Amino acid sequence: MNASVFFLALRRMRAPLIVLIVIYALSTLGLTLIPGIDAQGQPAPPMSFFHAFYFVSYTASTIGFGELPVAFSEAQRMWVSVVIFLSVIGWSYSIISLLSLVQDKGFQQVLLTARFGRRIRQLGEPFYILCGCGETGLLIARALDREGIRVVAIERDEARIQELELEDFAADILALCADAAQPQQLLMAGLEHRSCRGVLAITDDDSANLAVAIASRLINPRLMVVARVASPAIERNMMSFGTHYVVNHFEKFADYLAQAIHSPNWFRLVDLLTGLPGQEVPERHDPPAGDWIVCGYGRFGQAVVRNLTRQGVRLTVIEPDSSLPINVHHIVGHGTEAEPLRQAGIETAVGIVAGGDSDTNNLSIAMTAKEVNPDLFVVVRQNRVANQVLFDAYDADFTMVPSRIVARECLALITSPLLARFLGLVRSWPEARAAAIAKQLEELCGQRVPLVWGVRINAADAPAVHRLLMMEQATMALGVLRRDPAAHQESLPLLPLLLVRDGRDHELPADEMMLQPGDQLLFAGTRVAKAAQNLALDNRNALDYMLTGRGAQGWLWRLLSQSGKAAARDTTRP
Repeated sequence: MNASVFFLALRRMRAPLIVLIVIYALSTLGLTLIPGIDAQGQPAPPMSFFHAFYFVSYTASTIGFGELPVAFSEAQRMWVSVVIFLSVIGWSYSIISLLSLVQDKGFQQVLLTARFGRRIRQLGEPFYILCGCGETGLLIARALDREGIRVVAIERDEARIQELELEDFAADILALCADAAQPQQLLMAGLEHRSCRGVLAITDDDSANLAVAIASRLINPRLMVVARVASPAIERNMMSFGTHYVVNHFEKFADYLAQAIHSPNWFRLVDLLTGLPGQEVPERHDPPAGDWIVCGYGRFGQAVVRNLTRQGVRLTVIEPDSSLPINVHHIVGHGTEAEPLRQAGIETAVGIVAGGDSDTNNLSIAMTAKEVNPDLFVVVRQNRVANQVLFDAYDADFTMVPSRIVARECLALITSPLLARFLGLVRSWPEARAAAIAKQLEELCGQRVPLVWGVRINAADAPAVHRLLMMEQATMALGVLRRDPAAHQESLPLLPLLLVRDGRDHELPADEMMLQPGDQLLFAGTRVAKAAQNLALDNRNALDYMLTGRGAQGWLWRLLSQSGKAAARDTTRP
């Protein structure tokens, strides 16, 4: 790439360089042909090629040492006058051409691409390729940066790249302005790099996400691929060739809404575990059971109808198109008008979903419905981030924001792969159990969204614990990992959610459960608790102290323990 930049610059500067060479050659040749004079004013032979080139060099570059080695003849002075004007013209033309080259968008892109490729090759820590840097991409990039995970971004919109570069990240985000659907751009972003851990295809174009998923699976099958999709047909296509995770934000939100109606405490627990860590606990959503109205029967409306019907919710759809399926009870019209809403039974309905693809129409539907039935539970779909101010001003009971849904799902898959498995188990829990765990997490984390993380008992993730169990054949209970390495009698603000051993799931494992090499654990708690637990997993002195209450508790050890916890606490401050 560096060679191509060099040759591109030479090709673009070919004409100015040729002009300078010709001017220098003619100027030097003239001085070698014109007779001079000696110190006594007598005729003398012309200058040699070396002295002529030397004189032209310092004259054309405006240094001007004077007439050397002796004064020039009148003919030489006349030729030198011509040389001066020619060199000024030649250098002016060259400098203007060089400035034009530097300002050329194409050449700047080549330079940026070359620099980007060089920095990718130098990456030594694990990273993820992020395809798409809209609001979803920014949310994911910020969260991964807080976790210390490097991100390489590909985005077509140059304005979004500039916005990304202005963000205050702990580590630089390597960004490339290009089309992620092109395989060569993925290769340049490090698709075959040894440190690449996965690809996130989260652009707002389903076709582009499909192309990224296919290219990633073909070129580097070992990578985890997460793709965003809105079309059910493209979703099935992605799943057919082995895309690891496909996030359909319409289906995901519709499923959450249906579960929130059927099992509000289950949804509360899911909302806590899949939220953005460190933020304030989200407002509780308890959509009532009863008759619901859905305005709009596009892809989102169909997903809502499908999932709510599965839970036994009675629905009426308002849609201008009269060619809806026979099994869907619908009213032909627009939800922005009061009459179709009344025909759909808005006075007796308990909830309404404004799910069109126009934000203004959705807000209009919600306001009109609220005027007719003030007790209505309102769910509004937000399509554009630019309208966030309007949605904040309206303050709906439940707002569907695609970017946040996709970001939450992607982060959960990256930072805690066991979470999806645990949430599948939670679906079968009774409401009382889900409510108790949700309340316990809120109390542990001080009314903030907990951090969810996984631990595998092996030499890489937990070297101190693994050595204790494998090399020394000792036993250790799970409860040890909940103790504070600075005060072993105190418990850390964390909760073990799941233990996976030999393919078997142990939900909410007890503190007395003995650990074994190869166990996979899922925890939820504060960032400070995670940092303290990592200290015990990595450091044998800390682990011994937590096991026995005796250990390396000198001033240096206490200082390291306290500084580690203080650093982790600083990262949680808003």
